[in-house]
Amino acid sequence: MRPQRITNGLTCTTAAAALALLLTACGPSQPATQGTTEPATGSTTPSTQAAPETSTPPSSSSSTSQSQPALPTTTSSTPEALQSAAAGAQLCKASGLKATTDATGGGAAGSVYMELILTNSGNASCHLKGFAGVSLTTGPNGQPIGAPAQRDTSAAVQDVLLAPGKSGTAVLRYTQAGNYPDCTKTPAAGFRIYPPEDTASLFVARPSDACSNASIELLSIGAFQAR
Repeated sequence: MRPQRITNGLTCTTAAAALALLLTACGPSQPATQGTTEPATGSTTPSTQAAPETSTPPSSSSSTSQSQPALPTTTSSTPEALQSAAAGAQLCKASGLKATTDATGGGAAGSVYMELILTNSGNASCHLKGFAGVSLTTGPNGQPIGAPAQRDTSAAVQDVLLAPGKSGTAVLRYTQAGNYPDCTKTPAAGFRIYPPEDTASLFVARPSDACSNASIELLSIGAFQAR
């Protein structure tokens, strides 16, 4: 009977040991260490937060490229200014003009071509437009002799603005009185000049022969042009 008891004792001991192992395996496991994990460096600042923007001051090239105010144009050099000045100016009158002739243009077929020159002797601008009245006369205060000058329309009429000291010219032709057999010759002391649209006259001394016959036309005059 004793061996059986030993066997039963070993069986109980073995069963107790197995039960202890079973209870140990079924119990809650504990971590080896319970230290806390440190957060990553910079994790407290969100990675998507952008740095504050700063406004960049404009570069020097952008500031200097701004357009500057345009300088005023010299009005006296523009056609519009000339037209405005001509519109505001008065007609040139005999009292503010000086008359001369230049006969260096030569002649042809018994005629002498010359320039009639009217110069502004006043202090303000004036303008000439059209044809002067021209006659041969016995003197500065004398009466006209024969027919007045006929208009030569071969040159276009211009509105000529004369600043003080400036001149306008017109072609004046004188035909020799000897070309006309029926001419009644009369000595003339020069030309009487009426500026366009003026009743006062100027005198230019130039002795020549005139024809008292009103039917004989010794003179022709063109329109004034800028000199």
